[in-house]
Amino acid sequence: MNERPLSHLPNAILPLLIAALALQLLWHATQSRNIPQYEPLPPPPPAALFSLMALGDNLLASRVLDLWLQGHDNQPGISIPYNQLDYPRVTQWLDLSLQLDERDSYPLLTAAHIYAPVNDPSRTRIMLDFIEDKFTEHPQYRWRALADAAIAAKHKLKDLPLALRYAETLATHAGSEVPYWAKDIRLIILEEMGEKESLRILIGGLLQNGDITDPYELRFLQQRLDGL
Repeated sequence: MNERPLSHLPNAILPLLIAALALQLLWHATQSRNIPQYEPLPPPPPAALFSLMALGDNLLASRVLDLWLQGHDNQPGISIPYNQLDYPRVTQWLDLSLQLDERDSYPLLTAAHIYAPVNDPSRTRIMLDFIEDKFTEHPQYRWRALADAAIAAKHKLKDLPLALRYAETLATHAGSEVPYWAKDIRLIILEEMGEKESLRILIGGLLQNGDITDPYELRFLQQRLDGL
C-alpha cells in the first residue's frame, strides 16, 4: 500500500492535523499524574454501626472486616510493608472484630502470626500486649493466641521475662479447656532462664494442689521435678 506524503494533502487539512496534534499534547500535559499514594487506616466505626451495616449478622461482619483489614496494605498501585502501618490503629480494627464476635480467635491469631512477626520490636510488642489484654476477657476462646504470643516473645524478641509474663497470664486464667502443653510453656521458660528454684517450687505446688488429674501430665511434671 502506497502512502502519500503530507505535501499531497489538501492545504485545508494540514492545519487541522497540526491543531489536533497540539491539542492532544496539551491535554496530556495538563492531566495530573495519578501517583499511587497510601491511604492510611481510618478510625473504626462503632461496633453497633458495623453490625447494622451487616444486617445484624455479626459473624459475617467480623469475617468481612478481617479480610478487608488483611488486604489494606495492598492498595491500587502500591504495597505497604506491615512495619509501616499504624499499629495502634490496626489494634483498634482488630478489637472491633472481636467486639462483633467474642468467640472468634481469628483477629488475635492474625495479630500473632501476621502483624507481630515484623522487623520492628516496638510494633511486635504492641501486638503481643494487645493479645494479652484481650485474652483475659475470654480466655476460653483466646488461649492459643496468647500461647503464640509467649513463643513469639521468646524467639522473636528474645525477651524471656516478657515471654514468662505471657505464659503466667495464660496459666493463671486458663480453664480446663486449655491443654497442658499451653499451660506448661512457663515451665520451659523458667528452665531456660535458669530459675531452677522457682521452677522446683512451681512444679511442687502443681503436684500437691490436686488440680491436675491427667496421669500423663502428672508423670511429665514429676519427671521434670526429678530432673531438677
